[in-house]
Amino acid sequence: MQSIKHAISTEDSPASFALTSHHYGTPGSGKKVYIQASLHADEVPAMLVAQFLRRELDRLDGEGRILGEIILVPAANPLGLQQMIQGAPFGRYDLSTGVNFNRAYKHVADEIKVALAGKLGADAQTNVALVREQARRSVADWAPLDNAGALKKTLLGMAIDADVVLDLHCDNEAVMHLYCGVPLVDEVMPLAALLGARALLVAHESGGEPFDEACSRLWWDLAEHFGPDVPIPPACIAITVELRGENDVNYDYASADAHAMLQYLARQGVLDLSVEPLPEPQCAPTPLEGVEPLAAPHSGVLVFLKKLGEDVRAGEAVADLVNPVSGNVSTLRAARDGVLFASTAHRHLLRGMHVCKIASDAAWRSGDLLSL
Repeated sequence: MQSIKHAISTEDSPASFALTSHHYGTPGSGKKVYIQASLHADEVPAMLVAQFLRRELDRLDGEGRILGEIILVPAANPLGLQQMIQGAPFGRYDLSTGVNFNRAYKHVADEIKVALAGKLGADAQTNVALVREQARRSVADWAPLDNAGALKKTLLGMAIDADVVLDLHCDNEAVMHLYCGVPLVDEVMPLAALLGARALLVAHESGGEPFDEACSRLWWDLAEHFGPDVPIPPACIAITVELRGENDVNYDYASADAHAMLQYLARQGVLDLSVEPLPEPQCAPTPLEGVEPLAAPHSGVLVFLKKLGEDVRAGEAVADLVNPVSGNVSTLRAARDGVLFASTAHRHLLRGMHVCKIASDAAWRSGDLLSL
């Protein structure tokens, strides 16, 4: 294993930041896997999972059982880890710009369309190699204007040519759930089963240019642009893994989640491990356009009537909002059948604040589909 420290700064400054990545296996010897933890720096469970992954990868590397290349970034956001507001960690947005750390990644497809015009042919693997070469060049040419942009460039530079990308996050309160592109569903379902995910949310484009789509969406954008005579497969399986809620930090969860991911990589042919039988999946893919977010109609005390992970029927009561001054109670109901997969951890809300999210199987939304 080789550890690399990457300087994150756009200029000489009294404040300096460094990003650490751990590299296993041999580049070019097989598939490339990129795993990063806690891009939203206050989403802590991922960093503990990364610790368990590192221990196992150290052992497997020493035994010569890594059959390709694996890059592990155990704390993907040194900038966000240093941000505090009145004593509370604040790692979702860059305080200097207000931009979400998981938005505004460079989408390299447009540059690749121009650079590779007339250069791609009938052989899919040759096309994949050419696209990856140009993608690396496009990311290298990215000229960020601030430290957050420099961090994003560094992360994307390590991942843009990977076969598998696992971006480890968590929600405020949630059950295990995943996000991926529609063309990747068949490849992602085994991981959803291994992790016991209660929702797999899929879209061709979710909006805002998140990290996983910066790695994966370029492939189906290019395939559509160049047409059927130029085969371009979805060559990067990029998955956002939401490791339950922010407070779900314990050794049992972290150990089980790391084990599931290693099993998935064994199925991908990257690790020399005995492959265990797949458990029965606990969800089917549902469109990200079908997620129903509920919001508070007024301020009040939030009382959930449904538990995370439970099925909800259209019209069924999900939560009450109790106004402690007037005594009025508003009951929040689901408009569609689905699974209650995520919610706020706050129990007193102001008008308009997020309450919960329900995954339904019918698409009805459009535009930017991710929460801010």
